[in-house]
Amino acid sequence: MAKLKSVAKLSVSFLLLLCMQLLAASRSIIKFLPGFQGSLPFELETGYVGVGESEESQLFYYFVKSERNPEEDPLLLWLTGGPGCSAFSALAYEIGPINFNVVEYNGSLPTLHLNPYSWTTEASILFVDLPVGTGFSYARTPLASQRGDFKQVHQADQFLKEWLMDHPEFLINPVYIGGDSYSGIIVPPLVQQISNENEEDIKPLINLQSLKRNCAEDYVNVDPSNEDCSNDIRAYSELTSGIEKAHILEPKFVDPEPPLPTIGCRTNGYLLAHYWVNNYNVRKALHIRQRSIGEWHRCNRGLPYTKEITNSFAYHVNLSTKGYRALIYSGDHDMLVPFLGTQEWIRSLNYSIVDDWRPWTLHGQVGGYTRTYSNRMTFATVKGGGHTAPEYRPAECHAMFKRWINHVPL
Repeated sequence: MAKLKSVAKLSVSFLLLLCMQLLAASRSIIKFLPGFQGSLPFELETGYVGVGESEESQLFYYFVKSERNPEEDPLLLWLTGGPGCSAFSALAYEIGPINFNVVEYNGSLPTLHLNPYSWTTEASILFVDLPVGTGFSYARTPLASQRGDFKQVHQADQFLKEWLMDHPEFLINPVYIGGDSYSGIIVPPLVQQISNENEEDIKPLINLQSLKRNCAEDYVNVDPSNEDCSNDIRAYSELTSGIEKAHILEPKFVDPEPPLPTIGCRTNGYLLAHYWVNNYNVRKALHIRQRSIGEWHRCNRGLPYTKEITNSFAYHVNLSTKGYRALIYSGDHDMLVPFLGTQEWIRSLNYSIVDDWRPWTLHGQVGGYTRTYSNRMTFATVKGGGHTAPEYRPAECHAMFKRWINHVPL
């Protein structure tokens, strides 16, 4: 009888181990998407990667192969900001190969079309939902639900290593790390951790080339006892309350999640994503695990999160000494993180200028302004760009990325 119990326990353990292996290696090739006419003309893969000692955090990703030469083109790991905004936002609104047809919502499934300015024409892009609780990423234990800057850095590093082990054909490709908005805080320490582990010969070695980011920190600590400062901030808030801070020239709109915005509202596109992603057939097509999360939100505004990194300056200094290339860009109509602030902290690095402030152009028109520094850092503004610049100026940002990733001056 004891032997039978032992065999039973062994069988249960084997099944648990097999289950964990299946969770870790979960990936699917997507040929069709509801709302998109015909088969996808690009290679899309979705899946989960388990991180943590017991893989208690299951991170969901979208992977799009380069449409040019995936065997040799760079691999770009992209983190979306928030914290708590899904990587699908970057996939469908910024740099990915699909966009929504923005029309008045009538109750039917929103439709999609190809984005002619997708960055996947130059690189393979790995979009990941981080931190846990973002998009379709979920925790299997209460402890795994804890979130913070350093934990996100560690999990992103582990995610990339696990993903590369499962996709060894990309181990020799140049790897770039990118992100926008709040991810500008996460990207520099993540690159530093990967670089340190490469130097310590921790496998798999990642063929790290540079970092790419959009914004610096977007919050200010104010001493409540400083009455003059508090009054100034209050006056500033009142004066700017009617301005759309993500793009100062666009009309001001409320949060798109509850009410149905008008057709002239940019945020109508965000609402379409909410209806599309929460559709049963869409989730089935994306191979989302049933009952892993409830309702999907583009940005999880109420996500508990500990902000631990208040300044990324030291990480930039450290990475610059290691010779990594960097492209830092800002939309010049962004009020959330104005480009003048980004330009100021770059200047404070005191690196000599190689190519001074000049316009960069697209089709004979000024696309923005740029300056290159001796530490292999390029700073660029995007004329007319908002907080997530590729969303507002896709053609210009595509041209900027294409030139920089191919080592061509902007």
